[in-house]
Amino acid sequence: MRSPSPLLRASVATGFFATGILACALAGCSASSSGNTPAPPTTPTTYAGVGFGGKAMAGNQPLVGASVQLYAAGTTGSGSSGTALLTPALTTNSSGAFTVPASYVCPTDTSQLYLVARGGQAGAAANSAIAFFTALGACNQIAASSQFVTNEVTTVAAAYALAQLLSPGANLGASSTNTVGLGNAVATAQALANITTGSSPGSSFAANGASPAAAIDSVANLLNACTVATPGTSACTSLFAATTVPGASAPTNTLDAVLNLVRNPAANVAALYALSTASTAFTPALTSAPPDWTLSVNYTGGGMNSPSGLGIDANGNVWVANYFNVASLFSPLGKPLVAQGITGGGLSASYGLAVDANGNAWIPDEPGTTLPGNSVSVLNISGASVAGSTGYTVGGLDYPIAVAIDTDGSAWVADYGNSHLTHLSSSGAALSGAAGYTSPLLAFPAALAIDSSHNVWVGNQGDTTVTRVSSNGTQFTSFTCCDDPSALAFDQHGNLWIANYYGNSVSQIAASGSLVSVAGYAGGGIDHPQGIAIDGAGNVWIANFRGNALSQLASASAAVPGAVLSPSGGIGSAAGLLEPFALAVDASGNIWVSNFGSNILTEYIGLAAPVRTPLLTLPAAP
Repeated sequence: MRSPSPLLRASVATGFFATGILACALAGCSASSSGNTPAPPTTPTTYAGVGFGGKAMAGNQPLVGASVQLYAAGTTGSGSSGTALLTPALTTNSSGAFTVPASYVCPTDTSQLYLVARGGQAGAAANSAIAFFTALGACNQIAASSQFVTNEVTTVAAAYALAQLLSPGANLGASSTNTVGLGNAVATAQALANITTGSSPGSSFAANGASPAAAIDSVANLLNACTVATPGTSACTSLFAATTVPGASAPTNTLDAVLNLVRNPAANVAALYALSTASTAFTPALTSAPPDWTLSVNYTGGGMNSPSGLGIDANGNVWVANYFNVASLFSPLGKPLVAQGITGGGLSASYGLAVDANGNAWIPDEPGTTLPGNSVSVLNISGASVAGSTGYTVGGLDYPIAVAIDTDGSAWVADYGNSHLTHLSSSGAALSGAAGYTSPLLAFPAALAIDSSHNVWVGNQGDTTVTRVSSNGTQFTSFTCCDDPSALAFDQHGNLWIANYYGNSVSQIAASGSLVSVAGYAGGGIDHPQGIAIDGAGNVWIANFRGNALSQLASASAAVPGAVLSPSGGIGSAAGLLEPFALAVDASGNIWVSNFGSNILTEYIGLAAPVRTPLLTLPAAP
């Protein structure tokens, strides 16, 4: 048997034990219903919008003679066509101003609205390549007589935040089952750019976040260079050439160009940066070319202390486990919902975390120097312990290190200390007996994933195998595949993807049980991969503990399954990751990463295909 890696060995913990019920700090959250009867369905009704004003600007210059249209986002899928609400469209005056009259009809009161300004003149001549975008928010949240700006900055912010929900031609939409993801994405766009001033960041940007304004301003300057240029000159043609996706037609307007940039952040980085320096309309801007054009925000606070496992609930709130006896909870905009974090409830030396269908966070606790551990803490959105003051302690828990939630609400826990598995009901009863399930095939289990047949797959850190365990704990089957499997994730088709911490690679086991990648997929910056997640399109995302960047592999259904999609040094290194431990994708398409070595939670804006949350067994588009 191989010795366990130093990273996941039990280590000394310090801290203190506290109890208490914490008030819900999330605006708009509500108490759970005490009954089981669902609310009656409501029929969507149209809603008369209020009047407001606006201004289209190109840098500091008014955009004169631009066509302005107000849209309601589509509801038939990501990038579905929006509904135009103004007949006819408006035209900006000599100061770039326009007035939207009241009584336009929104499809529903909560329809997400956005403005698009096309064409107009800011430079020597009219420029048909101009397309600006501003995300306004829900129809019933717009105050009468508000004043909004649409310019390069609001366009860039929206392109990043809404990247996975936009399609060329200014079509914004989401499925009818992903109103949360769409709403959170619009809120993120407004946090990145102030839609009343046209500058970055917005007034709702989290105080505990590091503003990415310099990156946003650089991309805005890139658009501005085209916006104020004489049509047909190199500023626009060079922009469109540098943002053309191989095999596709070149974009013809600034919005489609920046959307291509956001979706292909590692392409033509130096050339695009050079083009951006032609304008100084927005400051502060980057002083040198970035490694890529990913946009990230680093958040601190929330009591984070060696953050490890993380998970996302149905509202987009982000739970983070920490090694040093605390759990952290952040809003979809990265604001701590409990300023100093949550303590008590058995929390001690935690590495794993999973969120159940009710939004509760399940966190396995190893023993610490002052805390008993060998428990599983369960916390609700209010910060209260669902599992009592000590957490659940039944089922033979022994240095529990990882947890996964099945669709029936039960939790599987990997016991690193005795190489057992503990199965707990949703109420914490031991379903696996007093000692848990075990087999000689289990060797320092450190990672778990559950397939669609309720089998539990276990990554054995002390061996070169993963083990499939039947739902009743009676059948164990091992597959030789790996080199210190540190994290497991299923894709939509039941393929299992395995992060090999020591192998600097990712293995794949097909749903049939056959090993797909014999040597493992490598390259693209994969360096001691510690976390792995699958997005809504089946792409594989990896957090590299030593590489301090993300890696991306093509999905199992791609022309070349497992093909490396990230550069040789990984992607997103400008975020300054330090020992990235776990990652998860939310319903807006953001990737959240815990940094074990820096007490930082990193959000990559709009980088991945959205996933329905919380993640239970196989991932799915929301």
